[in-house]
Amino acid sequence: MTPPRSPSAQGQARFGIEEEFVLLDEQTLAPLAQGTGERERITEGDDSPPASASVGRGEIVAEYLTCQVECITAPSQTRDDAAEQLRRMRRLVSTHAERQGALLAPAGTPFVSSGGFAVSKSPHYDVVSAHLAEITREHEVNGLHVHIEITDEDERVRALVRLRAWLPVLLALTGNSPFARGRHSGFESWRSILIRRLPSSWCPPAFRDPGDYRATIDRLVEIGAIPDASSLAWAVRLSERYPTVEVRVFDTQLHPDDALLATLLTRALIASDLPCCEATVDAVDAALWTAARHGMNARVLDPLGDGIAPVQDVTATMLERLRPVLADAGDEDFVVAHLDRLRVDGTGAQRQARAYRRGGVDGLRALYAAQSPS
Repeated sequence: MTPPRSPSAQGQARFGIEEEFVLLDEQTLAPLAQGTGERERITEGDDSPPASASVGRGEIVAEYLTCQVECITAPSQTRDDAAEQLRRMRRLVSTHAERQGALLAPAGTPFVSSGGFAVSKSPHYDVVSAHLAEITREHEVNGLHVHIEITDEDERVRALVRLRAWLPVLLALTGNSPFARGRHSGFESWRSILIRRLPSSWCPPAFRDPGDYRATIDRLVEIGAIPDASSLAWAVRLSERYPTVEVRVFDTQLHPDDALLATLLTRALIASDLPCCEATVDAVDAALWTAARHGMNARVLDPLGDGIAPVQDVTATMLERLRPVLADAGDEDFVVAHLDRLRVDGTGAQRQARAYRRGGVDGLRALYAAQSPS
C-alpha cells in the first residue's frame, strides 16, 4: 500500500469521541441498573500501558441513567490512536459487565425497557431530570458524540453551518437503534425519534456568527426551554467545555470501526471546501426523519445539488469530494473500505435486525457480545 501523504493542518485536526453504552441483563436484555460505586470500579486494576507514549488512555464515567456508562477518549490526531482507546475502554466495560451478569450493548436504544430507571447522582442531571419530567422515564438513549477541534470561534460557527445539511446523510449511514419495547420500531434510529421530543433538538439554525449563536441560546434559556447551554440537544453544536464542534447526530455504534467511520467523515467534512447549503431547518429536519426511518434506503437532501436524492448517491458524491482531505490524513483507504462494507453488511440497525430475525434474543445477545474487543 502506498504510504499516506503528509496530513494537512485542516485534515488532521485533533478530535475526541464519546460513546454512551447501556448495560443489559445478560438473560433478558433489559437495562440493568448499577449500584452506588459500581461504575466507578470499572477501571480498577487496569494498569495496561498504551501502545505508545502518544496514545491517551481515555476516561470511563457515569452517564445520565444508572444503567449507562460513557467512554471518552483523550484528544486524538490519528485513527490508530483513537481506535486503541475505543477498544481498550469497551474491553474494560465488557469485563466489568460480565462480573455483574450483564452485557455491554453497543446500541442507540435498549432492546426492551421497563421505564423509570434512576438518574445518576449529579447536580446537572438533577436539574435536567426535573426539567424533562415524564420524558426521563423513556429517555434510554445512547449516542456517539464526535468533537472536532477548531481554535477559532468564528470558524467553529462556519463549520457548524457547513455540517447542517449533511446531518441526514451522516445519520442514514449510522442508524443503530431499531428496537423499542422488545420489537422492531420500524425505524433504523429510534433514538433519533426519542431525541426529537427534547427542546432545541435536531437541526440548528444557520447562524450568522458567534454572537447570533449565543443570542439564540440565551433566548432558549430565558424562555425556559433548556436550563443552560450544556443541555442543548441540537445534532451539531459548539462545545461549552472545549474549542470544538460537537456532532451528536449519531447513535452509539455497534463496532469501534463504525464509530471511527462517523468520526473521520465528520472531520473531513469540516476540513473540506464544500460550500454551505442554505437549507432551512424544516427541510433538514424532514430529511433527518426519513434518514431515521429508512437509513441507507432513504431519500435525503443533496447538499451539493438542487433537490432530493437517494442516500447512496449523495454518499458517493460526498466521498469523491472528500477524497483529497481523507488522503491527506491517511484515512482514505479505511473510509472507502468501510463504506463498501456498509453496502454489503448494512448499518448497525440492519445487522441488529438481521440477528434478531435469525436467532431472536439469543441472536441479538451473540451479536452484542461479538462486538466487544477481546
